[in-house]
Order: sequence, then structure tokens, then C-alpha cells
Amino acid sequence: MKKFFVSVVLTISLLKASADEGMWLPMLLGEQVYADMVKKGLKLTKEQLWSINKSSLKDAILIFGGGCTGEIVSDQGLIFTNHHCGYGAIAGASTVEHNYLQNGFYAYNKGQEIKSALTVQFLDRIVDVTKEVEDGLKGLDWTERTKKTQEVFKAITDKVADKDNGLAGRIYSMFKGNQYIMYVYKTYRDIRLVGAPPESVGKFGGDTDNWEWPRHTGDFSIFRVYAAKDGKPADYSSENIPLKPKHFLPVSIKGLKNGDFAMIYGYPGGTNRYETSYGVKLKIDIENPSLVELRDARLKLMLEQMMKDPAVKLKLASNYASVANYWKFFDGETKQLKKFGTYEQKQNYEAAFLKWAKGKPAYENIMTGYAANYDAWTPYSKQRTYLSEGILGSPLAGFASSLVALEANMVKAGISTADIKKSVDAANAARKSFLEEEDLVSDEKILAVTAMKFYNDVNKDQHPIGFYEGLKAGYGDLKEEATFKKWARDVFAKTMILDEAKWAAFVANPDANTLQGDPAFVYASAFLKNYNTKYASLYSVFVNKNAELGKSYLKGIMEMNPGAAKMMYPDANFSMRVSYGNVKSYSPRDALQDDYVTTGRGIIEKYKAGDYEFDLPAKQIELMKKKDFGQYIDKAKNDLVVNFITTNDITGGNSGSPVIDANGNLIGLAFDGNYEALSHKIAFDKDLNRTICVDVRYVLWCIDKLGGATNIINELKLVKN
Repeated sequence: MKKFFVSVVLTISLLKASADEGMWLPMLLGEQVYADMVKKGLKLTKEQLWSINKSSLKDAILIFGGGCTGEIVSDQGLIFTNHHCGYGAIAGASTVEHNYLQNGFYAYNKGQEIKSALTVQFLDRIVDVTKEVEDGLKGLDWTERTKKTQEVFKAITDKVADKDNGLAGRIYSMFKGNQYIMYVYKTYRDIRLVGAPPESVGKFGGDTDNWEWPRHTGDFSIFRVYAAKDGKPADYSSENIPLKPKHFLPVSIKGLKNGDFAMIYGYPGGTNRYETSYGVKLKIDIENPSLVELRDARLKLMLEQMMKDPAVKLKLASNYASVANYWKFFDGETKQLKKFGTYEQKQNYEAAFLKWAKGKPAYENIMTGYAANYDAWTPYSKQRTYLSEGILGSPLAGFASSLVALEANMVKAGISTADIKKSVDAANAARKSFLEEEDLVSDEKILAVTAMKFYNDVNKDQHPIGFYEGLKAGYGDLKEEATFKKWARDVFAKTMILDEAKWAAFVANPDANTLQGDPAFVYASAFLKNYNTKYASLYSVFVNKNAELGKSYLKGIMEMNPGAAKMMYPDANFSMRVSYGNVKSYSPRDALQDDYVTTGRGIIEKYKAGDYEFDLPAKQIELMKKKDFGQYIDKAKNDLVVNFITTNDITGGNSGSPVIDANGNLIGLAFDGNYEALSHKIAFDKDLNRTICVDVRYVLWCIDKLGGATNIINELKLVKN
């Protein structure tokens, strides 16, 4: 948000009427918000958007996997989501011989659909539990409140848990702890892969085009949810049947125009629109630059090996995509926060708040508290980022650090042999998973470079005692890159984690001394224990104090402007939200005007045969040159529309969200934001913010013309007029 503290006039930016900002709770849409939706073009009633007793749009929306959104698009439980959301499942189903990730996959009948380890969750109901939570925490100071919160949550959610029907509750803190809402979800466990385009289509443009417009990416994948014959959630079984959904989205192929209404349902993961100037400064000065530098180093080393060997590419694909996505995001976020002067704007907001708060004991010392809290933590912030993104960014070090828990059990007095065996068995299973995704060549280089960066960039007083001194004594000058490479080579050569015989001997006869002498464990545990014993408690104090201040701060904001408070929305927290706006072109910078759609022409212009990011299947190039677009052609453009942009307010977690027209039909899938507005987690820009979507007509063309899966098309309810 922008300018919501300075005066009564400036608080209008809290209101949805001034822009397309807002991730609204669909079950709590006020009359003003709904009226604005209608003004922008919505044709549906409030009950069609959200109904407790009848099927509504909300029933077609689901949590896909652990962090994306999906939508039901047929009466047989068919799911559309993004390619990058299904990426892990597609890669997991692939082998070098049957490389579905590279070549694409379509099931031409239900018998060909592929089992996955995914789950999906449907929202069953919501309950405001603010009173129950506050009653359970009544009379506690903030420290005790923090300790007891999860216990209180569990007591409430236990009342709605129903394992047989897959029901479980999850409580979300809204408005920084000023309200608590419980969402009850039904989880389905039998999810099967139905289709995905070749990776060159699903990731067309790669990292170069990521977070950029114009875009030409076919970011979609298709799954199906199955249930037992009685409709209840069930584990995978050949006896299961496709789920009969409460609601599914018709699919529109009639096309769109600049200015058309667009609505997005989904599960945005997290925003911090009420962040303070102190938080913005820490982010742009320390946290983001550190993360970007460390991820950049890791990505280059992974990519180097991925381009050499298809097997390595398949092995590292999911991890690489995850690391790369937010590497570019945080780089762009820093630049946009600086460009928009967000830090200075926040300072102005806070000055106005202090003026209002003067003489009000509950609020007048909030900013002093923030200043002291950030002063106490900031000196250690870089070290924490370098641990998580650097030291533990090495997969070997990351796995080795997980063995600290095993070590703790092995040296614990009075622990039984059975309990130790249980811990060892868990470590053995985790090692198996680790090795399946481990690339030794790239990881050895990552280990060396991240250890060296920590040494060079983090305050020496915060280094683990003795580690670098020992490295110097054994391997040479710490100013030399060769020293770290030699050490990393030794770690990989000598660790039992990578030696089957040594590991088998350890599992057969678990011994703490053996573990404590392992070079990979020595390295990872030195840094992890250094943080846990000296800095973890400081970070907990910092986070808890920020939470305490944040609750009071937001309560004060709402009291300061009670009229505006009625139109405020809570920060995103992976609870269901709806945003609305319009399909709309924009001007990213002086003298440029970007159209609201991209087409097949742009794909041909970007295409580079054999290129890592811009290659395409030969069949696609042939079809596009012939303009063989069938019923999916955009008549106004005389071309196939590939992607389009809207003014909707979304963030991570909205990946795969349905873009819905004024009549409740699916017109696209949201998959990205634009680089010019990457400050959106903290500050929404009403002029530059755009959501990048794959046009559903391109999705259907890829399925039908490119993939030949007309069976999937026939399952959909197509809207042509």
C-alpha cells in the first residue's frame, strides 16, 4: 500500500476504489467492494462468488501440492494448474528413457494417468475463532502468549478434525493477530498426472524471461483428483474413481479485450503491506543483496553441470527452478523498492502515525520499540542469511546438518537402543532421498564457494570458533580460492554420507564419535551449532517483538482511520483470497507502451533452435507458421494469443490460480508478475502492477493441436460466445 498514514486524504489508498489493490477474503466481501467489482464489469451475484449452502466459485478452487493453486475444470475432477507447480511431479515421473519433463506427456485415457505423491485441499468451511483464541491466551504476556498460541490453536482445530473424511482445521492470523479465522480443509491424496507440455513450452523463456513482460510461456499442467467410490478421500487405488466436484469452471474461448473484467481466486502465500521503514531498510541493505549473491553463485554452478548432461538436468531441475525463481524476484524487489522510494514513504507514514499517537499510551512508543528491536538484530542478519542460503545451500551440507538431531539422541543419557535405531532409520531414509537428487560435481563447487563467501563477507566475530583456523592449518591461505576447493574435494572424498560401505557400517553400529568425526558433519554442525547457541535466541526475540509491535501498530492504524479500516484487507497468508481488476496494457517506462497480449508471432521471433531457454518442438514451429490454430484463434489478432496481463493483485502461492471473466468462466492461468512491480509484497503500485497469465486458448491449443489429446478437450465445457 502507498500513503495510508499521512492524512485522512492519503488513507484513501487503503480503499480498493482507488486502484486494483487488494487480496480480499471472498466470504467477507463488503457491499462497497462488491459494488466496485460490479462497476468494473462483474456479472455474478455475491452468492455465486461465495455460498455456504450452495455450490459457488470457491468450490472449484483448491490448494495444489504444498504451495500453489489449482482449479477444477470438468465434472470428472480435472485440474488445471501451472507447469512450474506440477514440475516436481512431472520430473518425478520421468526417466532418461521416458523424459516427460523434456518431451511432454498426455494421457489419452484415464488408464494412462500417472500416480503422484501430490495432495490437493478443498476449502470446506470457515469459522471466526478470534474469541476462542483470545480467551485461551487471556492474561498472558507476549512471551507466554507466543509459547501457548499453537497449543490453543490445536485445541480448537482438534474439534473439527475428521480423519475418515480428510477434514482438518488450520487457523490463520489476520491483521497481525487482531483477528483469527479457522479454515477447514478436505484433503484428497490420490492425484494423477494427466498432461503437461514439453518443458521448452512450459518454461519457454527460462530465467531470461522470468518476471518479465512481454512473455510467451505455456505455463500449465493437468492433473486429476480421485476419491473412493463413496466420494471420500483415499490413498491411491485402482478402485478409486474421479472426484465429482461441487463446482467446476467452464472454459471460455471467445477471447478477451483490453479493459475486460478479470478476477483471480487463489491462495497467495505472503505479503507484508504494513511493513515499517525499519523492515524495508533491513531488506534492501542486507537481506536481499545477500540472498541474491549466494543464489547466483549456486545457480551458475548447477547450470554448468545441467547443460552438460541430460541426466543431471533432470536430477537438478526441480531444485534449480525453485532457487532461480526467487533469486530474480529479490533482485528486482530491491531495485523497485529503491526506485519507488518505499523506505522514505514508510518514514512519512510513521511520522504521521506518531503525530496521531501522541498522548495515547497504547501507541505512542511503538516506533521507539521498532527502532530498538532492529538495532539489536541487524548486526546478525547477514550471518543468518549466509547460513541458510550459503552454508546450507550445499545439498551435502544441508543433509549433514539434519544429522545434528541424530547426534543429540546418540549422546543423550538414558536413551534406549530402540530410540536410537529409530533415529538412524529416519536418517537412512533421508539419505536415500538426498542421494537421488545429489549431483556431486556441482555440489562440491557449491560447498567451496559458499564456505569462502561466509569467511569473506560475515563478521569474523560471528564465525564458528576454530573452524576456519582448522581449515587454514590443513589446507592453506584462506584468501585463496584454491584452498577452499582443496578442502571441499577432501570433504566429498572422505565423508561417509557419500560412501556406501562406510555408511552401512555406521547404520549397523551407530556411534557418536564416528558421526562427530565425519568431515561433512563437522562442517555443517559447526555453523549450525554456532547459530543455534549464539544467535537463534536473538532472532526469536526479534521476531516475537516485531509481532507484538505489529499487532499494536495495525490496531492503531485501524483506530486512527475507522472509515478506511472497514475497507482494509489482511496480508496474504496462504488463505483463500479473491482479487479483481481488468485486462490492461501499460507503459513500463518512458516512450514504451506494452500491449495486453502476446501472440504466436512473438514465439516465432524469440525461437532459437537448440537454445537452452528459447527452443521449441519442431511440430509447434510448423503449426504456428501454418497458422493452424483451429477454434483457438484470436480473430482480432488473426493469431494465437499466448499470454495476457491484468491489473490483479497477486503474489507467490497464486501460481496456477484461475483468471475468471465477468461471467465466471476460465480465461487463463496466473503464473507471474512483472519486473517493474516486484515491490508488490510490501508496496502495491497501481500504475505498474501487472499479473502475467497464460491464455486458456493457448493451453487448449497445446493440448489439442500440439499434444493430440482431444479426449481432454472433450471433457471440458467450452464457452464460445
